[in-house]
Amino acid sequence: MKPLRIGLFTDTFLPDQNGIVTSVGLLSDELRALGHHVEVVAPDFPGNVDTRTDVRRVPSISYTFLPTYRLAWPTRKDFPQKYDVVHTHTPLTLGLAGARLARKWNVPHVATYHTHIEAYTHYVPGVTALQRYTGAVTRVMGLLYGRADAVITPTAGVLDVLHAMRVRNPVVIPTSIDARVLHAAPPIENPWPAGKRRLLSVGRLAREKRFDHVLDTLAQLPDTHLVLLGEGPERVHLEAHARRLGIEGRVSFLGVKPWTEIGAYYRLAELFLFASDTETQGLVLQEAELMGVPVVAVGARGTLSSVAHERSGYLVAPADVNAMIRHSQAILGDPALWARLSAGAREFASGTTPAGVAARVLDVYAAALGMPREMPFPAEPGLSASVAAPSGQSILAYDP
Repeated sequence: MKPLRIGLFTDTFLPDQNGIVTSVGLLSDELRALGHHVEVVAPDFPGNVDTRTDVRRVPSISYTFLPTYRLAWPTRKDFPQKYDVVHTHTPLTLGLAGARLARKWNVPHVATYHTHIEAYTHYVPGVTALQRYTGAVTRVMGLLYGRADAVITPTAGVLDVLHAMRVRNPVVIPTSIDARVLHAAPPIENPWPAGKRRLLSVGRLAREKRFDHVLDTLAQLPDTHLVLLGEGPERVHLEAHARRLGIEGRVSFLGVKPWTEIGAYYRLAELFLFASDTETQGLVLQEAELMGVPVVAVGARGTLSSVAHERSGYLVAPADVNAMIRHSQAILGDPALWARLSAGAREFASGTTPAGVAARVLDVYAAALGMPREMPFPAEPGLSASVAAPSGQSILAYDP
């Protein structure tokens, strides 16, 4: 394949830290190593100085309902040269912009479905419970994913959602973790108190991540201490919940840590807890497993393929705190079980490499480049892909 110009469009990127950021960054690195020209198209971020050379920043504004995120505000002048392939990774303004540019340029639009979006609609004003119940959000997302030339998902756990969006033949390509970065993390000062069992949880502190259930579990595990890495709108609520449970002295909220340091926390942890039931994959679970940390996690959608039940840890039903407590007690109380799960976790998580993932994504690009570009199905009546700008102009109407 000749070198391609590839645009990876994402509404979240550095300095944010989450699974999408990790996935996009790794994919760009591997595609560039294969000789392709890649640009990560992402919102600008006040005060941020990029150390990567592959990032194209576009103007953005703050998002009132999710202050840690930026809402991109792209115009045509932000894209002076077209891409051979547009690959969108999020369904917000930059994802929609990428889809429109692909249609305008008559180039393939490949979309990766990273996020079970209906679980996040509580952040969007005007999206009522009735709309969520009737599937309006899914139909709107179908305007993006249903019209893409190819759709990638990191796990088979969300295929039912994609089929509801009229996505035909989605491709499952698991996202890999760069184990080299995790293992190379420099030593840190141990954040766990001496003599306490070391529990860890990582993720954005948001309602859908259900860190309250992690705290509920911690409350029933004596002689343990939880380190929680991440930041988000639920931090104040979670700190208050810890006080109500009387465990405020047994949990350390350490905020976001650089990706290059995360491995040091996994290296010291004895058990990883994860209660979210909205993940399409759960990359932090793979990170923990790669570092040999047994996990206890909610088994739903993507986590079903990210954890090998009874091999790398245990899966429990959503909101089943008692099961989380029971399995955590079993692992912490049985050194032989812990050692078996630790070894199983390393083995299970090491099967996919970043280079292998990039090669499979390139196969998807090649197939999309060889197909005719046409709208697979008509727009849903009464639905629009436009987002109103403050001026009243559609954000996807690029002409200044």
